[in-house]
Amino acid sequence: MNGRVVVVTGSTQGVGLAIALAVARAGAEGVVVTGRDAAKGEAAAAEVERSGTPALFVAADLEHADAPDVIFDAALKRFGHVDALANAAALTDRGSLAEADVKFWDRLFAVNARAPFFLMQRLVKHLRERGAPGSIVNILSVHARGGAPELAVYASSKSALAGLTKNTAHAHRFDRIRVNGVILGWVDTPGERQMQAVTLGKGEGWLADAAATMPFGRLLNPGDVARLSLFLLSDASEPMSGALIDYTQNVFGGLG
Repeated sequence: MNGRVVVVTGSTQGVGLAIALAVARAGAEGVVVTGRDAAKGEAAAAEVERSGTPALFVAADLEHADAPDVIFDAALKRFGHVDALANAAALTDRGSLAEADVKFWDRLFAVNARAPFFLMQRLVKHLRERGAPGSIVNILSVHARGGAPELAVYASSKSALAGLTKNTAHAHRFDRIRVNGVILGWVDTPGERQMQAVTLGKGEGWLADAAATMPFGRLLNPGDVARLSLFLLSDASEPMSGALIDYTQNVFGGLG
């Protein structure tokens, strides 16, 4: 990642923070940390800088339509250029077809689909103006393939982002802008711990119970996702583009 500036959304904790640290340790010129929580964001940026890479925290709520411009403008002001983007931020709130309302739908789609779209738009325009190659990684979910009933809106937003990943990769392949997606299975993150233990009321024992159902006896962790994301963001994966990689312990299409 030498000489490259990378924007990572949702990077104040969990998967996003792990990606930010991975690209920093791989020699990035700069990392832009984004999120809603200023205290977490400043702490995350400081952790990135301890890896030897300059970092900038940009406080932004992706639910707001101007957030992509706020993030990208701040990145350009600090570093002068941006070369790669990881869209890791997402809302995973539960909402079924029977229960979700328009406000809920709009909120999830704003964060999970609209914000990634306009961040990619800004990066693609910037790279084309420079005549430079670039790389984008979108963090997706197995629920994009249909999803659990209570995740109908979340699943729809991730399906939209999966289609957008393919579309953007195809549209800009001759610009040498690579776009790939990671279709994640169940990941142990701070947000998921809060969701399972508190919001869904499963208590602290949920993680051990969930791990016992997995082939490898554990859930995925942010470091797992970061290693794959670093591969996709770096030249190591060139010329791969338009790939949607299943990163889960289940095999789609497997029987029994």
